[in-house]
Amino acid sequence: MMDGRDIFDAIRDRSGDTEFYLPLPAGYQLGSTKYVVVFGTVMSGLGKGIFSSSLAKCLQDKGLMVAPVKLEGYLNIDAGTLNPFRHGEVFVLDDGTECDMDLGTYERALDQNLTQLNFVTSGQIYRRVLERERTGGYLGRDVQMIPHVTGEVKNRLRELAVASRADVVFVEIGGTVGDVENAYYIEAVRQLAFEEGQRSVCFVALTYVLEPAILGEQKSKAAQLGIRRLLECGIQPHIIACRAQNPVTRKVREKIALFSNVPPDRVFSMHDCESVYQIPEMLRAAGYDRAVIEWLQLESRVDESAEKRAREVWARYLAGLRAAERQVTIGIMGKYTAVRDAYASILKALEHAGVYWGCKVQVRWVDTSELTSDNVAQAFRGLNGIIVPGAFGTRGSEGKIACLRHARTTGLPCLGICYGFQMAVVEFARNVCGLTEANSTEIDSECRHPVINLLPEQRRIEGLGGTMRLGGQDIVVKEGTLAYRMFGPRARMRFRHRYEVDPRYVPQLEAGGLVFSGRSPRAEIMNVFELPPDVHPYYVGTQAHPELTSRPLSPQPMFVGLVHAALRQACPDFREPLTFGPLVVPSESPHTEPVS
Repeated sequence: MMDGRDIFDAIRDRSGDTEFYLPLPAGYQLGSTKYVVVFGTVMSGLGKGIFSSSLAKCLQDKGLMVAPVKLEGYLNIDAGTLNPFRHGEVFVLDDGTECDMDLGTYERALDQNLTQLNFVTSGQIYRRVLERERTGGYLGRDVQMIPHVTGEVKNRLRELAVASRADVVFVEIGGTVGDVENAYYIEAVRQLAFEEGQRSVCFVALTYVLEPAILGEQKSKAAQLGIRRLLECGIQPHIIACRAQNPVTRKVREKIALFSNVPPDRVFSMHDCESVYQIPEMLRAAGYDRAVIEWLQLESRVDESAEKRAREVWARYLAGLRAAERQVTIGIMGKYTAVRDAYASILKALEHAGVYWGCKVQVRWVDTSELTSDNVAQAFRGLNGIIVPGAFGTRGSEGKIACLRHARTTGLPCLGICYGFQMAVVEFARNVCGLTEANSTEIDSECRHPVINLLPEQRRIEGLGGTMRLGGQDIVVKEGTLAYRMFGPRARMRFRHRYEVDPRYVPQLEAGGLVFSGRSPRAEIMNVFELPPDVHPYYVGTQAHPELTSRPLSPQPMFVGLVHAALRQACPDFREPLTFGPLVVPSESPHTEPVS
């Protein structure tokens, strides 16, 4: 049987007469990296990203280096222009890549900062192929889907393998098997398995087992047909994960095994659970990780002592998740509240902060497009704190301003994020500094007091489409402020915005009592504000998106502060001092560095 090495020998022998197109990145050794490829069948929304990241964590805990990558079928170059109503939140990486929300799932599960190599779209693939064609990179060949486009997909996967030096690359293919736009991805990974050699690629099919209430039993036919579509593409799955509301019965798993040529001991149940952070332990208990290790023959690379330590740390997080005794209610005052995925990272950051303080964070969704100064008080009933999140455009802006004014004047804990930061500055300028016609030029380009504005250097490059400030940026933090106690003298957060606080108004805003406690080190860009603790218990805003860097074991400080302040509102007996730091072992003090 010819494998990848034989193919390369054939190319070297007949370089001018071959149908193979197999570029390899510099430094790549064929067969040295293993791959786990996750497909979805039956329907979208099964949680391929959650499953893949959880399985990747199981292998990471064993001491293996892992690297995830998401293959998206849409023709956009990135996710920056996608509507949150259609696609959920846009997750921003430290290098400025605007990508799918699944990348956030991977970063949180694996505690890794990912890069543009971890996110691939059809637009990126086609652009690289066409650029290479225009520069003669195909030596006069007619450029085709096979082998050139599929070859570019394989090239991207191998580039990630080289850059990350991963033992295992986890490949998530977006959509479901049978979608036209991901068919060439499926063909590419089929070729990848052929070229890399036996036991180098593990195919995992995530399917769905129906359980109609009217029938009262689980039905596997849709799962069987979905896997058959995968078999028709030349992919023989090695593992099948059965998504379902309840544990999938042995009878159903055996039936799926029979029709998919997968041994019954590699057909697993993956049923609903309370938190996505419980899934790694569910996978371990079922034996997913052992099945992957055995198929890829990675036993010699497993570090059992590392796995024991990692599981102990993760178990402490889960214990905190389950043991929450107190409860707070946080309102998310946004305009995409009809789609929960639009605020996925905020929800996770609140969960992380809740575990840190030993409480359950309940979320109430408030659509600011319906709010005015007349009805805002009613919307705040029962809330212990609010978040005013990021957005673009004019809809809902006055509702957000009404929310911010109510929180500021009533002492309700408040965190303004990106657009929420900007609207808080507008509100403060109007109602404290007397600039009644203050606004953002995004909302009113002719407003009298543009306290939020495009900066001059942004206007100069507007024609190039480069006005968005994206990715990780350093922040210089003012000593003696709450932000300084959160971060120390410098912080790094991720940004995705176009408008800034106009520096001309900063002195007037500061004279009114607004403290700009974080600024850009290279320009007069305001990144963090706060009100002093003798003025307000917790009124903080940031031009950044702090939710993007919150991790289960390292909750983001701004959310830690918000939940602490909300607990003081909700529970009069709560007297713990405000502290910041990672989640540490229960036998020690649960928090570090008390803040006065």
